[in-house]
Amino acid sequence: MTLPPPRPIDEVQLADPAALPAALRSWTTPKVVRGLAAAWPLVQAARRGDTAAVDYLKRFDHGGMPVTATTAAPGTQGRVFYNDDLTGFNFRREQVPLRVVLDTLLKYRSEPDAPTIYVASTTLDTYLPGLREENPLVLGQADPLASIWIGNRSRIAAHYDAPDNLACVAAGRRRVMLFPPGQVGNLYVGPLDFTPAGQAISLVDFAAPDLQRFPRFALAMQEAQSAVLEPGDAVFIPSLWWHHMEGLEAFNLLVNYWWRPVEAWRDAPMNALMLALLAIRDLPVEQRAAWQAMFQHYVFDADDQVAAHLPEHARGVLGELDEAAAARLREVLRTRLLRGSNG
Repeated sequence: MTLPPPRPIDEVQLADPAALPAALRSWTTPKVVRGLAAAWPLVQAARRGDTAAVDYLKRFDHGGMPVTATTAAPGTQGRVFYNDDLTGFNFRREQVPLRVVLDTLLKYRSEPDAPTIYVASTTLDTYLPGLREENPLVLGQADPLASIWIGNRSRIAAHYDAPDNLACVAAGRRRVMLFPPGQVGNLYVGPLDFTPAGQAISLVDFAAPDLQRFPRFALAMQEAQSAVLEPGDAVFIPSLWWHHMEGLEAFNLLVNYWWRPVEAWRDAPMNALMLALLAIRDLPVEQRAAWQAMFQHYVFDADDQVAAHLPEHARGVLGELDEAAAARLREVLRTRLLRGSNG
């Protein structure tokens, strides 16, 4: 079967970077913004060559703590993944000084069969203080987490992130392929609680999809969107959109920003999913349907009428939540979990 090609990710023009905050507040689907970070000194250094980019990064490396480097043998062809029987992984992690990683990447640039080297999600302000200030991007979001990703040719399996994500290519080129959240059932997702890097991933090898084993992947490809990003280009990936990331050059840098447009004291939705697996998934079908109606009423269709029939002082967890109320609710949950309540 020939898979349909992904359609291009929508591209938008932002003539003035000051328009970015308003754009981010309005976007609900993926967008590519060409040249958004083109003026960054880091991008300008990368345009002069890999060595210039490395020299620029070293200016900010205080050497105070090692980074976590993921390495995989040449035979993996850049795919950071599980081992064959999903009992472990095809890579190892080690703590290495950032300068050693950068020098090693330069050393292997001309090797056609180099090992995969990948430093993932390293906090900019912790490991490279001052770099964000010299390469600014005003997002208009509250306290976004800025991270840098460094490596050579790599293939990171399709996964999702709970926060919204703006990813800017600083050096090399990246191919990104995106799928809407509703395609989760067609991506053949691996374990939720045993993952290569914290998030569940698709088991499909995008370089050679096995449609005998994963036939519904063809349906996912009907909804796929893709783009190749050059230095200075950015892609906005909304919350829960699945994304497959591929570094196409022997030296790649990416800076990304994560944020959630909710208060920091709210809990992670994945915790609710895990608890639902424990409490609801294996109930008799009639009870699952009943709980589905409860969730629909109190969560997914909730509006200001759900508790309007109750006096405000009696609404409890159905009332408006704030940080103090969330702390009380979390304590109630903790007590119920420790007690093993099944009510």
